Amino acid sequence: MTDRVAYKIFSVAEFEAFRREGVFAGSAVDVADGFIHLSGAGQVEGTLARHYAGRTDLMLAAVDLAVLGDAVRWEESRGGDLFPHIYGVLPMGAVTAWGAVERAGDGAVVLPG
Repeated sequence: MTDRVAYKIFSVAEFEAFRREGVFAGSAVDVADGFIHLSGAGQVEGTLARHYAGRTDLMLAAVDLAVLGDAVRWEESRGGDLFPHIYGVLPMGAVTAWGAVERAGDGAVVLPG
């Protein structure tokens, strides 16, 4: 893939811990799967709907994939789409922007950055 930026969805508590510690080793689901789940810009909406429906305590962070180098792999997931996965930890230095999950007037997710 050629996307340079991907997005990580966090609970507010996870993101606050990430900011304090400077590194994120993954949510419980990430740890169980063996990698940190990310979504491309066009995949965030579907990921929110499928895995976070009804949640209001969410943060969204933009991740510069170039900073992570070979730790990022694009792998097939639902519907045959390729999703970015981090095999390792996510350092705060790879995050370029963040904010609460917000929606525009048309309902679309507003991406940070």
